[in-house]
Amino acid sequence: MPNATLHDGQTIEFEIHGDGPALLLPANPHPAEDAAKAEEAAKWGADLSLGHHLVQGLSDGFRVIVFDYEGHVLSRPKPETLTPDNLARDMLAVADAAGAGTFAYYGYSWLALTGLQLAIRTDRLSALVMGGYPPIGGPYEAMLAVTMATYQMALEAPAQPAEPAEPGEAGDWSSVTVTMSPAQTRQFATLYQALKGFDDAAVQDRVTCPRLAFAGSGDVIEYGPAWGDTVVDIAGPFRERRAEMEAHGWDVRLLDGLDHMSAMQAATVVPLIRPWLAAAL
Repeated sequence: MPNATLHDGQTIEFEIHGDGPALLLPANPHPAEDAAKAEEAAKWGADLSLGHHLVQGLSDGFRVIVFDYEGHVLSRPKPETLTPDNLARDMLAVADAAGAGTFAYYGYSWLALTGLQLAIRTDRLSALVMGGYPPIGGPYEAMLAVTMATYQMALEAPAQPAEPAEPGEAGDWSSVTVTMSPAQTRQFATLYQALKGFDDAAVQDRVTCPRLAFAGSGDVIEYGPAWGDTVVDIAGPFRERRAEMEAHGWDVRLLDGLDHMSAMQAATVVPLIRPWLAAAL
C-alpha cells in the first residue's frame, strides 16, 4: 500500500479510490470489523465505518485520496509537534505522495480546522469543505481549555492501555472517558496552544479557493465540571456571523436539528458536499 512520510518521519498509508478531480479525505477507509462494537457505537450516533461510507459516496465522481490521520496520531502521538504548520505539511505530504498537484479537501471537526490551516499556507487547494467547525469565530479558547483539562486528567489517571474510548472522536472530549495516554492528549493541547490568539477572520483573504462550511444547528458541546464546565459552541458562529462568512466567499449551511455527531454522518455529508464539489471543481 502506498504511504507518505509525515513531519516527524513517521509514515502513513493512504488509498486511492475512483477517478476525477483529486479530493484529500482524512478518514479511515475501512469498514468496521467488530459488528457488536459497531452496533453499540451506533446507539450513540457514531458510525465506525464512516470513512468507508464517505469513500463509497464520493469515489464515483472524484479521485479520493483517503488516509486515517486521526487513527495515526492516536497510535503514534505527536505530543510536541502537532502544530498548525505541521498539520499543513502532513496534508501536503500525502497529496505529494499521491501525485496530486492540486486537490480539494474535506475534513470534519478538528480536521476541518486542519483544512483552514492548510488553505492559508498553500495555493494548491481547488476547493475546501469544513464540517463541524466554523471558518470564522472558531472556539479556539474553549478547545484549549478542554484539551488542557483532558491532558491533566490523563496525567493523573492510573496507567491504562492507551486507547480511545468508543464511540469517541479525537478532540471531542465530552464523548471520551480519559483512558488516553498523556502523549495522546497532550498533542491536542499542543495544537490549541499554538492556535491561542489565532484570528480566523483576519486570514480570510488568504483562502482563495471555493469554500463550503456546514454544521448542525444543535452543535453545542457542554463539558462537565472536570473540564471546567466549558461550552464549545460550534453552531453559534454559523448563526451570528453567517453574513460575515458569506461576505468572505463561504457557502454556509446550518443543518436543522443535527448535533456534532449526526451532522458528520455520510447520509448527511455526501448529498451535501458531492454536488457542491462537482460544481466547484
